[in-house]
Amino acid sequence: MASVQRLASGFSLDLGPLKEPLGFIRVLEWVFAIFAFATTGGYSGKTTIKVTCPPPLSSSDVTAVFGYPFRLGAHPFHITICNGSQITSHLQGDFSSSAEFYVCVGVFGFLYCTATLILYLCYQSVYRQTSRGPIIDLVVTVLFAFLWLLSSSAWGKGLTDVKWATDPNNVASICDDCKAGEFPSMGRLNASVIFGFLNLILWAGNCWFIYKETRFHKDPSQAATVEEGGAPGP
Repeated sequence: MASVQRLASGFSLDLGPLKEPLGFIRVLEWVFAIFAFATTGGYSGKTTIKVTCPPPLSSSDVTAVFGYPFRLGAHPFHITICNGSQITSHLQGDFSSSAEFYVCVGVFGFLYCTATLILYLCYQSVYRQTSRGPIIDLVVTVLFAFLWLLSSSAWGKGLTDVKWATDPNNVASICDDCKAGEFPSMGRLNASVIFGFLNLILWAGNCWFIYKETRFHKDPSQAATVEEGGAPGP
């Protein structure tokens, strides 16, 4: 109950932090986190191969569909070859671990940005009242910068493997009558990897501005004054 009353008494909407690097970069992190997980999590694509038969037999196109979380073998497709028989096949590979890890980091980064923006804009006095708030913020921001490095690198490698597995030239090797058709559009997934490394830069750079809010950077006497909840002396 005391903590609720403390939060209620500390509420004060102030958009001033958005003009400072601390708040402005956090908004950018919030936006780019959305771009990162949305471009990956909402992706759906298709790769096409052509079954070419000599006249008078007809040729046909075969489409293999795939998408997030990139368990490529989950969607079988059927190929009717020139002798009339049918082959059931599927794309090869399961790249869900790197894709889901990347999306998970993006979602949790978005949620953390939302929570800290509320703290910056509505409870700035509570945030600065003790040294614990900025220190915890710094530790979590450093952790997210590291997670963005891991997840972006893993997803970049995973995307390379997805491209190889869905390349029509590789898919067409399953039958003698098959040839490569339409290539899948990968622009959205390429952008998702770029957004991941942009998030890494933003979160790593923001560590400095949060560090400046901690007692490790401030003058010891000023830090003691803030810790006591008083105003700094002349």
